[in-house]
Amino acid sequence: MLSHFVIGAATGLYLGDLLFYLISFILLMLLVKHFAWGPITKMMDSRADKISNDLDYAEKSRDEASKLQAQRQQALDASQTEAAGIVSDARENGEKQRQTIVANAEDSAKTLKANAAKDIEQERKDALKGAQDDVAALSIEIASKIIQKELKADDHKALVDSYIEGLGKQNGAR
Repeated sequence: MLSHFVIGAATGLYLGDLLFYLISFILLMLLVKHFAWGPITKMMDSRADKISNDLDYAEKSRDEASKLQAQRQQALDASQTEAAGIVSDARENGEKQRQTIVANAEDSAKTLKANAAKDIEQERKDALKGAQDDVAALSIEIASKIIQKELKADDHKALVDSYIEGLGKQNGAR
């Protein structure tokens, strides 16, 4: 019956077979669309959403990392500035303390020098006063002895020598 509908003599395809294949293919496409196309498109959509979300998350993470890096750099710069300030302040304080210590030492040295000069001057005055007192006492004794007796040259020499020895003993005892 349909033998006269031959499309290609070499392939041997008939129009009936062709219609059967066409209807089977259309039916297969309808079944695929109804049963498989929905889950496949859902899977593809969910995969596209996941990729989009991952890209967004990566972009956000990159932005956050950049912000954190900027914050860390600012903190590092601030720390370095603060450290430099602390070192500078410490140097200034050290220099001030050094100057204060040197000034105090110079004042103390001047005071000690002045006190030593005063003490030396007082000792000199005391020594002069003592020498004056000794000379005055010696003069009085010599004068009183001379008045008591009239001395000969030898007696006078012996008297002066004995007083000089006595004066030497008194100074040695001090």
